[in-house]
Formats: sequence, C-alpha cells, structure tokens
Amino acid sequence: MINNILKDRPTKLFVIFCSFFVANALIAECIGGKIFSLEKLLRIPVHTFTLFGQSGLSFNLTCGVLLWPLEFVLTDIVNEYYGPKAVRRISYIAVSLIAYAFLMFYVSINMPFADFWISSGVKNGVPDMQNAYNGIFGQGMWIIAGSIVAFLVSQIVDVTVFHRIKRATGEKYVWLRATGSTIVSQLVDSFIVLYIAFKVGQGWSWQLVLAICLVNYTYKFTVAILLTPLIYLIEGMIERYFGHELTAKMKAAAMGKSEE
Repeated sequence: MINNILKDRPTKLFVIFCSFFVANALIAECIGGKIFSLEKLLRIPVHTFTLFGQSGLSFNLTCGVLLWPLEFVLTDIVNEYYGPKAVRRISYIAVSLIAYAFLMFYVSINMPFADFWISSGVKNGVPDMQNAYNGIFGQGMWIIAGSIVAFLVSQIVDVTVFHRIKRATGEKYVWLRATGSTIVSQLVDSFIVLYIAFKVGQGWSWQLVLAICLVNYTYKFTVAILLTPLIYLIEGMIERYFGHELTAKMKAAAMGKSEE
C-alpha cells in the first residue's frame, strides 16, 4: 500500500510542495531578524522620503521578504491543483512548526551555557556568544504572534480571492487569479504583522505603521508581478508531469473543494 501511495504522482508532488512550503516559511522566520538595504543591493544611491508625515524612510527590508513571496506563489499552485483544503492543511502544518521552532529557540536561549563557549567567538569579533545567540534567535513575542496571525489570515485571503477570480473567469487569466490573490494577501500580511508587532506590541503611531507597511508592500507588490512568469513555468511543468487528462481532473476537483 505504501508503495502505491509513493508512486502516485499527485501525492508525491504534494509532499514536495508541503516540504518546501514549510521549510521556506521556517527559513524566512529565522532570517527575518536581519534588515538589509534594497538600494545598496541594487547599487543605487540611498534616498530618504516621507510618507504619512514620517520622514527619513528608505527601502530597508527584513530578509524574510526574500522568501515570503515564494510562499504565496506556492499557495496559488497548490490551490490550483489541490484546492483550498490542501492550502489550509499545509498552512496549519507550517504555523505549528514555526511555533514549535520558536519554542525550541526559547528553550535553547535559556539553557545554561558552557563557560568556554562565551568567549569562543572573540577571534571573529563576537565577545559574548550568549548575547549574540540571544540577539539572533530571541525575537520578541509580539513579532512572533504578529507573524503567525498574519500568515494564517493572509493565506485564507489568498485562497478566497483566488477562487473568486477563477469562478468568474474560468481557466483563463492564470496571471490574474495568481498575481491578484497574491497582491491582496500580501497587503493583508504586511499590515497585520506590523499592527500586532509594533502598534500593539510597541505603541507605534498609526502614521509610522502605515508608512512602513507601504514601503514593505511596494517591494512585495513588485516582486509578485515579477514572479508571474514563474507561475506559468511551474504550471506547464506540472501539466507535463501529470498529463492533460489528470491535470484537468485535479483542477476540477480543486474548484469543487472551494465550496467545502
């Protein structure tokens, strides 16, 4: 029986999608503590600007944004072939494992350290390894809570918008339902995580929350547009892998599940 399951092409592909989805989400959370300059990455001058009365803003982004757009692309692919129930399932798995990972980070931070380890990074310019470790893995609880809630809500929004567009347009306009659902869900994601982590958690003003949200969303919006060809490429590969008949059956079944 196990061999039959493992030989089933839709099952094998779903396992791959689920594994990448969870791993990508965990990595995005782990690297999210570093802030990078988009202008410096693109080798262009850093210019500051003002939004909602907040001056001195520039495109400084968390490294997590490098990976989160891929989550929404994968959400749309899974939605297309496996339906919203499958998207919810992998989303719940990802959130559960993210929560588990942060719990383990917390436990590891509070484990008693070996005396020799504290100064083991001196040669590399790290005088206190415990403080460095805490700084990397000890993200605030409000950020964790905001990230998890934003992820869950944005996934639900993505699924809903995707299927509403598909019901209205049928099999046409793949770019519209995939990119459109991603653009909407990324806006929801950006706002919720900033609202919970910094408005509720740190008392930021509404103006600052909205300004930072718009800066982050501008990047995510641009990347979502640029990744549209990737969706066509992946869907073409999937159709060749499944064959036209199986692909059509899976898409039809996925649309039926949207009503569940």
